[in-house]
Amino acid sequence: MKKIIAAVIVTVLIFTLCACGSSSSKSITIAIPNDTTNEARALLLLEDLGYIKLKDGAGITATVLDIAENPYNIKFNEVEAAQLANVRKDVDFAVINCNYALEAGLNPSADALGLEGSSSAYVNILCVKEGRENEPIVQALAAALLSKQVADYITATYDGAVISVVEDPTDGFDPSIDYEALNGAEISVAASPTPHAEVLAVAKDILAQKGITLKIVEFTDYVQPNNVVESSEIDANYFQHVPYLNDFNAQNGTHIVSVAGIHVEPLGIYSGKLTSLSEIK
Repeated sequence: MKKIIAAVIVTVLIFTLCACGSSSSKSITIAIPNDTTNEARALLLLEDLGYIKLKDGAGITATVLDIAENPYNIKFNEVEAAQLANVRKDVDFAVINCNYALEAGLNPSADALGLEGSSSAYVNILCVKEGRENEPIVQALAAALLSKQVADYITATYDGAVISVVEDPTDGFDPSIDYEALNGAEISVAASPTPHAEVLAVAKDILAQKGITLKIVEFTDYVQPNNVVESSEIDANYFQHVPYLNDFNAQNGTHIVSVAGIHVEPLGIYSGKLTSLSEIK
């Protein structure tokens, strides 16, 4: 009889321990961008917040395979960056690029539960195909984007979600350019809708003063804007940062170069279900 009672007690203890273990080992799912550099940004942000630890030396090309410690048993869903805002309600958290957050009606300053610092490594740049960077019309566009008008627009419009990095803004024009020779010219730019196309609209008004037409062509992904510049279908693009460009060129054999750095967009963590990152713990 004593053996039976003892066996019952042991069984109860085992079930109790299993139940406790099951509760404490529940996992949170976080969706992150699946392109190399933005995936690394997401993981570095989570490391900075103390939720994971990456292997020594893992940097701006880190992937989930570089996670050395995952104490909270986080599950990661690698998702195309453009879809992250759409899937955030199907996961616990999503790390979303600022442009896609803004397009989804999210305010990074108010809605992000965690926000990346404004790292200079991820400055968004105006790009062209190699060999075109010194063309007068390209330099005219760069001068317009590096203007005080654009810097002021970014500051007034995006509430810190987009941050101008232009330290010495121009009046919108480059004195070394013969603008009379450019009167009647057109330049086309591939851009993400928000904020890039919106910022370009300010530059468009500046260039119009000199008779230059700026054609803005919107894309919602991170691949085609580089492809159409490489093929010379479109003259320039404005949507990416240098690490992404370098990785894209290396992976695709393209020859796209940066002309000027305009702004930074901090990456943010959002949720469609939860209200605090403390839920991870």
